[in-house]
Amino acid sequence: MFFRHLLSALAALILASAGVSAAAENLKFKAIGQPLATGLIQKNKEQPFFENFAARSGLPIDVDYKPIDTLGIKDTEQLRVMKAGLFDIVSLRVSQNSRDEPTILGLDLVGASPDYATGRKVAKAYFDTVDARLQQQFGVKLLGVWPFGPQVLFCKKPITRLADVKGLKVRVYDQNLAKFIEMVGGTPVPISFADTHQSLSLGVVDCAITGPSSANSAGWPEVTTHQLPIAFQMALNGYAITLKAWNQLKPEQQAKLKAAFDGLTDEIWKYSEELFQDALNCNAGKDPCTTGKKFKLANVPITPADGELVRSAVSKVSLPAWAEVCDKSNPGCSQKWHATVAPVLGLK
Repeated sequence: MFFRHLLSALAALILASAGVSAAAENLKFKAIGQPLATGLIQKNKEQPFFENFAARSGLPIDVDYKPIDTLGIKDTEQLRVMKAGLFDIVSLRVSQNSRDEPTILGLDLVGASPDYATGRKVAKAYFDTVDARLQQQFGVKLLGVWPFGPQVLFCKKPITRLADVKGLKVRVYDQNLAKFIEMVGGTPVPISFADTHQSLSLGVVDCAITGPSSANSAGWPEVTTHQLPIAFQMALNGYAITLKAWNQLKPEQQAKLKAAFDGLTDEIWKYSEELFQDALNCNAGKDPCTTGKKFKLANVPITPADGELVRSAVSKVSLPAWAEVCDKSNPGCSQKWHATVAPVLGLK
């Protein structure tokens, strides 16, 4: 009887240790996420995906996921910390990292993606170019591209059209947008997303640009009075993995990983579009408003002239300004854009 108990105890011990060693074999990847401050896409889509990574991907990988604003790393430093091998996966903020790699901003030139359908086509057309460049320069592979959604204008001074920003200070987040604001007579002021609410409140800036859902989450309508829902950019972002981490996986595992990120980015494209209209309603105090807090912003109608002004920005301002910078660091950069993205936009 004693031996039977001993044998079953030993068997249980062996099984338990086998389970421990199986669990210990899971790969451990460290991931940088979007800032918590950006709101619902980070909270409801990105974080749950990474926290349940093994189940979502079907791979023996556990991910230690941290939003970037909890790490003490600037969102402009993501590519550098990836290249240094400090993290394995990144939720890449495209505009913010475009100083380190101007090529990636070709995904999101001002005026190029006036709506979701066009944004998707641009992302698809330019994906391989960005992927190749990131691999070459930073040892990082692109896994997917997704949008926060149309970046629109919020002001604390009355505006009736885009030309009313003339003489006003406007928060921007990349040099491409800065050039456009200069063109319409505003003064661009680069400020991080996290500091914008306070800057509006203190009058450091009169207007600021972001997506309506992010603005709602961050309380911008508390310190502004008007929203003009015209899309300057689509705020495209990406997911990327270091080649070191990617090459740890067998080909069939790589295919599974890519499929998991394809699923996530597809979800975000749809969710972003739902959030966009709902958040505009919430900011203006209208129904339906299911995803945010209700405020009382004046909704400024988009005039045909303003729509044309933003669309014309590609050929007038954003493409020439970006091409000059990009071709310096990556010869042939704008030529590649012309070959891939220009046909999608009907540009010669």
